[in-house]
Amino acid sequence: MTTTRGDQARPATHGRRLARGLVALALLAGVAGCGGPGGSGDVGPTESTGPTESTGPTESTGPTESTGPTEPAESTESILGDALPPGSSGALVAGRGTTMDLCQGWGDPDPGSGEAAGCDTVLDIGSMTKQFTAAAIVRLDMDGLLTFSDPLADHLPDVPADKRSVTIEHLLTHTSGFLDSLGSDDEPLTRDAFLREALGSELLSRPGTTYLYSNVGYSLLTAVVEEASGQDYEAYLAEHLFTPSGMTSTGYLLPDWSKEQVADQYDAEGRSHGTPLDQPWADDGPYWNLRGNGGLLSTPRDMFRWHVALLGDVVLDDDAKRELFEPRVREEPDETYYAYGWVVGDPEDPSILWHNGGNGWSYGEIARDPAGDTFVFWVANRSAGDGWDLGEDGGGITSALFERLAETGEAPADG
Repeated sequence: MTTTRGDQARPATHGRRLARGLVALALLAGVAGCGGPGGSGDVGPTESTGPTESTGPTESTGPTESTGPTEPAESTESILGDALPPGSSGALVAGRGTTMDLCQGWGDPDPGSGEAAGCDTVLDIGSMTKQFTAAAIVRLDMDGLLTFSDPLADHLPDVPADKRSVTIEHLLTHTSGFLDSLGSDDEPLTRDAFLREALGSELLSRPGTTYLYSNVGYSLLTAVVEEASGQDYEAYLAEHLFTPSGMTSTGYLLPDWSKEQVADQYDAEGRSHGTPLDQPWADDGPYWNLRGNGGLLSTPRDMFRWHVALLGDVVLDDDAKRELFEPRVREEPDETYYAYGWVVGDPEDPSILWHNGGNGWSYGEIARDPAGDTFVFWVANRSAGDGWDLGEDGGGITSALFERLAETGEAPADG
């Protein structure tokens, strides 16, 4: 049974677009580190009262914000300047190691709720969902429930002969040959129907030979997570990734969000298309053209908690994190490389790990250096306007935040 959660139509299927400006992050990474932890162990966030000499991570119960300077906190707009075009709106978080230095919103209050975006605003993270799906697969490997070299047919029934050589790793690295999408995000495609259509589709290349970004591939991984774990995808993420990380506001339907907490999304003309929860979904979450490859909802605060969890071993041990972040396949014709749900600039010197995501209304980016010294996450719930498009130019926001941390050693705390 399905339900229509609203009468708005989501834009056509999303795909990955390389955000300009992220190349500069590789140059900034060498100076952005501030002594944050990068080793093993269950690392808890630490409280900061300003720049001090690092003595290594200490255990804590959850991320805390730096009290920063004694002057009132600067606004996000004043920090990012021209990187934020007039009319855009959203929320972001930036930090060093386990310290959250900046967690704020920007733009005008939402006309519907009257609330301005902030650290706990719920936003659609788009294709950044893929790094959670990849982390789930890596966790299943860590727990001995699958291996990356497993054929897809080991975990899903009725895989036809032409797809028997597709492996879990091919799906993780977009080298399976599956097409990008089977249709729009909100097409009412059930799990069984999705599997029939996906497995019955024609491969665009021989498995393992060509990089072709595929949302279909990550939704197939979502089905693998369910088969290998015996749990619903969102339930598995909640138990094995989100809860151990202290994340309380990330998911499709399980978190207990208030209506005012979830941000509306706006098109380039500034028209509201409701919240992500107002879009047509099934009773248990988005339909399968979106499930596991996009559409997860989260907050800046929760995404920082995820970053902190990746510093320690509460979710993934050191070997598992190496598997997650290792550059594997060049994203031709780009110079970047795909890991498992993360993008890397230079495989010989992976100074920045990142991913972006958007759905035509919202757009955002996540970025961190491998040691976890610097972390940035942001989402704009109006990502385009008259003469500007953060899907094309949003890398400037990420670069500006990295540069801010690199130059000052801190950013002002949320006031």
